[in-house]
Amino acid sequence: MASRASRRLLNDFLLKRVTSIPVSSVRHCSSSSSSKIAPKIPHFSKKGRLLTGATIGLVIAGGAYVSTVDEATFCGWLFNATTLVNPFFALLDAEFAHKLAVSAAARGWVPREKRPDPSVLGLEVWGRKFSNPIGLAAGFDKNAEAIDGLLGLGFGFVEVGSVTPVPQVGNPKPRIFRLRQEGAIINRCGFNSEGIVAVAKRLGAQHGKRKLDETSSASSTLNNDFKHGGKAGPGILGVNLGKNKTSEDAASDYVQGVHSLSQYSDYLVINVSSPNTPGLRMLQGRKQLKDLVKKIQAARDEMQWGEEGPPPLLVKIAPDLSKEDLEDIAAVALALRLDGLIISNTTVLRPDSVKKYPVAEETGGLSGKPLLNLSTNILKEMFILTRGKIPLIGCGGAFSVVRMHTKKYELAQLLFSFIQDLPMVDLP
Repeated sequence: MASRASRRLLNDFLLKRVTSIPVSSVRHCSSSSSSKIAPKIPHFSKKGRLLTGATIGLVIAGGAYVSTVDEATFCGWLFNATTLVNPFFALLDAEFAHKLAVSAAARGWVPREKRPDPSVLGLEVWGRKFSNPIGLAAGFDKNAEAIDGLLGLGFGFVEVGSVTPVPQVGNPKPRIFRLRQEGAIINRCGFNSEGIVAVAKRLGAQHGKRKLDETSSASSTLNNDFKHGGKAGPGILGVNLGKNKTSEDAASDYVQGVHSLSQYSDYLVINVSSPNTPGLRMLQGRKQLKDLVKKIQAARDEMQWGEEGPPPLLVKIAPDLSKEDLEDIAAVALALRLDGLIISNTTVLRPDSVKKYPVAEETGGLSGKPLLNLSTNILKEMFILTRGKIPLIGCGGAFSVVRMHTKKYELAQLLFSFIQDLPMVDLP
């Protein structure tokens, strides 16, 4: 009995050794030896076959069901499903998560909003027709890489930039810090930009592609009385202009931006309010701002424009200004007939709700929910100072849609709301 058991054990051991030898190691074996030891064919149990069949059946049935579901319902499913990946982004470095989100949008790896906006949300400003008043602020897609993907998410408009004349890497990393408990971030990126030339090439290529698409689909839109969109196709495109950190002539930097990028934009923004470029906020003074705006307006108006005319020119201001500063800006805006103001940029202040966190000591601009009250107060103040004569764009802390209206000035038609950061990047 012991000998038979020993032989059986030896045979099993040798069989395992032979069948586990790589193919390349047995290619010189004789045919007689190889024919005696055939490799084992995996055997699937009855339960395994049933489980596999059931899985394939569910996939086929699910695909068949989805094909019968209306587009709006399926679109809603996709957007709800994206919340499942948010915890993954929370584990990543903030700036890496930002880059990953931009890359995903640029490649079309994000859901597309197929449900049409209610007609009540449509509005027209500067001769541009917006499908809805919710837009994406500058600072997310700095180099115009993902315009189509971001507009496809359902934004009524997207603002790219800030774009500087010469490429610059910005401030040293790390430079983006999350405050998840407060739904906020602090950043000191410092106008990291690929520069005007790279952005102009990208916008030019996108613009040409859209023109071809519009030409091919012109017959299907002939009966559309209220056609939304602009240079970016289905949505409105804004271009935010900045200056280089080492530049001593700010006006020249902004003029370069106008000459190179205005032909591709539905509106232009002069960013004089970032806290991360030394000396930039000094341009918000009455004399400095007036001289700057006059030079930029002249550069824009001297260019050749078609029937639609030149793009509107807006100024983006800081939320940390005194009452006297706001009065000066309002006076310049009215005197020079500025097309609009964006209120506001990030703040260098730290509200009480933020001060308790160690990350609040980081240098940079705070954005997100804590900015809402501050930016809204400045928005109200500027509306009073400009007497409702200038379109105002509310920017910062917008996490829900609120329709505002005043009978006297019809503020609902003048006031937009920006979403400062996408949830997948700035996770609460």
